[in-house]
Amino acid sequence: MPYVLLLDDPDRAGGTLLQDAADDGTPDGPPRRVPARDLPAAVARAEADRPRWVWDDTARRYPPLLRAGVRVERCHDLRLCHTILRRSAYGAGSDLARAPRGPWDDQRPDEPPPTEPDLLDELTLLDDRGDGPVPAHDAVDAPLDVADELARQLAAVAGSTQPGRLRLLLAAESTGALIAQEMRHDGMPWDVTVHDALLTDLLGPRPRGGGRPARLEALVARIREELVQPTLNPDSQPDLLRGLRLAGFDVASTSKWEIRGIDHPVRDVLLEYKTLSRLLSANGWAWMDTWIHDGRFRPEYVPGGVVSGRWATSGGGALQLPAAVRAAVRADDGWRLVVADAAQLEPRVLAAMSGDGAMAAAGRQADLYQGVVDAGIVATRSDAKYAMLGAIYGATTGASAALMPQLTRAYPQAVALVEAAARAGERGEAVTTWLGRSSPTPDAAWQAELSAASAEGAAAEDVRAVRRRARDWGRFTRNFVVQGTAAEWALCWMASLRRRLRDVPGRPHLVFFLHDEVMVHSPAPVAEEVAQAVRDAAVEAGRLLFGDTPVDFALDVSVVESYDQAK
Repeated sequence: MPYVLLLDDPDRAGGTLLQDAADDGTPDGPPRRVPARDLPAAVARAEADRPRWVWDDTARRYPPLLRAGVRVERCHDLRLCHTILRRSAYGAGSDLARAPRGPWDDQRPDEPPPTEPDLLDELTLLDDRGDGPVPAHDAVDAPLDVADELARQLAAVAGSTQPGRLRLLLAAESTGALIAQEMRHDGMPWDVTVHDALLTDLLGPRPRGGGRPARLEALVARIREELVQPTLNPDSQPDLLRGLRLAGFDVASTSKWEIRGIDHPVRDVLLEYKTLSRLLSANGWAWMDTWIHDGRFRPEYVPGGVVSGRWATSGGGALQLPAAVRAAVRADDGWRLVVADAAQLEPRVLAAMSGDGAMAAAGRQADLYQGVVDAGIVATRSDAKYAMLGAIYGATTGASAALMPQLTRAYPQAVALVEAAARAGERGEAVTTWLGRSSPTPDAAWQAELSAASAEGAAAEDVRAVRRRARDWGRFTRNFVVQGTAAEWALCWMASLRRRLRDVPGRPHLVFFLHDEVMVHSPAPVAEEVAQAVRDAAVEAGRLLFGDTPVDFALDVSVVESYDQAK
């Protein structure tokens, strides 16, 4: 029984139809109706045969099973997999990729747009342009043909240029969807007493009836005094910008970057106010009341919520937990937190993708940046970090750009890979991650502007503007191939770890994931065994993606009682 399909009852009589399917997705025997109340038990019984459950949306189908105490080992999330296969260059000739848009291309109608703090503004802008989740069709209530969609997806993979890589990507993406729901169900352990004490220490006592805490009120008074503006409201960007300009400061915005350039005592006061105000709004008492219940934080993860494959959130802000509140993340009595993050993951992924042996050698120690220094490429660890991140993110000015020639001579294969991705983006072409997630391409208007700028007689000003936009897109594609492949490695890491944790007594379980960092809540007696499972899973993830690669995917692993104690 390779697959079991969960189908909506087409006659809407209630319950669910379960349909066994063969390796190619074709039905195997007649479907069987299961009343809604009996579905968890039916799924639990079928799990003995280790099927891969096929359903439209893990975020819809899995939570009721979890609430009933049923967990599944494997699934195939048709929506997530459809999104990958629609765009993947590996399967560009498939019927699925060439078909007109349909209901499988739509976001779930009850799902808000995801958010994610990303290192590239381009990724956020893509969602704004409409390349992210899209509004649902008017016919969202029409039943979806799960069996037909599975067959189309399996045919697209089988006929692709890289079926092995795509199968791994779809399995990892679907397992990530299971993990996201399991982490939300289990929740991250959170001590509200500690959280309240942290806020009180930084902000003052919680004000009654809302308003600013005492520390923020005191800072507001100082800001008004320094700027000689007794009614200024620093929470209003227009008011603050106007106030700064009236005080004689030539600033274009109220960003921290702009404020740091002010040579005046108000600078430090404003920066402190912004930091504490952000803490209050993002993780203050109101946030605690909304998101912490029964000693658990349960954020709403959105797997594949960013075009690169990184996760996003649609509630809770789990991807932005500041250091100031991490002491509130505390293991239960008799338990520990096993916290691990992959050291310099993206440079290591670049070394593995490009097959650059010299860069792989630099990463054979825990600190890849120090390895670059020890190889005599640059003088300091700081230089190594600037140079490496400049290569990945396309820095064109400053220290990163100045160090690029040294990096290019030392690691020609790695630099050539990201340079080729950048040039493809500048031409408006798609690029593809290691396992097969392809980037969106600019719209037709962008392409037309690029062609017009290349034509004889184009105005110089127009040419400069178009070339600037092309370079911006090139920086996006340069990063896409590395960041997206790093996201694939992280999914395989988590999937491998999840499987290994099933064999550890006491039910240790994943409770947090942030791009290159995981957290497991573990019974104290098996915490070291869990830590080793984390390390072994990282090795397996590297082998799954890159085979017998010389690249080491180093981890920093801590066994702690609270998150702030982790390395």
